[in-house]
Amino acid sequence: MSGAASRPALRLGGRRVLLAYGLLGEVAASLHRFGVDYMNSLQAWLATQGADAAVVRLPTAAPVAANATRLAAALLADPRPAIIIAHSKGGLEALDALMAREAQARCTGFVALQSPFYGSPVADGIIAARPLAAAAGVLARVLRVGSDKGLRDLTTEARQAWMESHGSSIAALMRRVPTVCVATELTGPVRGRERFHLAASRWLLKQGTGPNDGLVPVRSALLPGARHLIARGSHLACVSQGPTRDPLALVARALALLEEPVQPSR
Repeated sequence: MSGAASRPALRLGGRRVLLAYGLLGEVAASLHRFGVDYMNSLQAWLATQGADAAVVRLPTAAPVAANATRLAAALLADPRPAIIIAHSKGGLEALDALMAREAQARCTGFVALQSPFYGSPVADGIIAARPLAAAAGVLARVLRVGSDKGLRDLTTEARQAWMESHGSSIAALMRRVPTVCVATELTGPVRGRERFHLAASRWLLKQGTGPNDGLVPVRSALLPGARHLIARGSHLACVSQGPTRDPLALVARALALLEEPVQPSR
């Protein structure tokens, strides 16, 4: 555990924290016995800080709206207010859940890690290639984590339409609930599992998306009105420990930003 992450980012003792996985996150998290880290170390670190941290168990390939309902129910099931930390698709579901005023009232902070709020061109490419889309649906059903509908919800067309239709509600949320968006950019030499994201990152650059983490363009992960944290790394940077990756320090920085004022846009 890094020295930076061993120091509390804010006072977490006794605080309730809800974690939401990204697409297929429950599958990745189940492989921790084989040395795979997917938010496992983050949950353990939160516990060392005295937080009451729990994963909201969602079928991560289910539609965003369905999981948003489940996440809102988990938030409201306990009278204690909570911080939500959500990765990738989980951030979309958290944002949707927080559209309701009663959910906002129960949330004291929202940290979105690499969430494709405006969509992912990678999802566009998979859906456009029908055999790949069909295979994704079969895989989701075999793993019992949803269907291809969850992937379709990540396309740029679906996300931009949702963001546009909820623009005023999102702006109101940003005023009421401290929110930090973390985006990462895959640059420079890469090691280990980061290499799996490098080819996708280069493909995205050719599509004109700009800086990205191999799955999500930086500009897609940043909500207007939120506090922004941009760091180096692949789509694993916030959720998996490894060479060149320190997710605990990164999340600690994001949690610290919850207490800082939003800088006005220029």
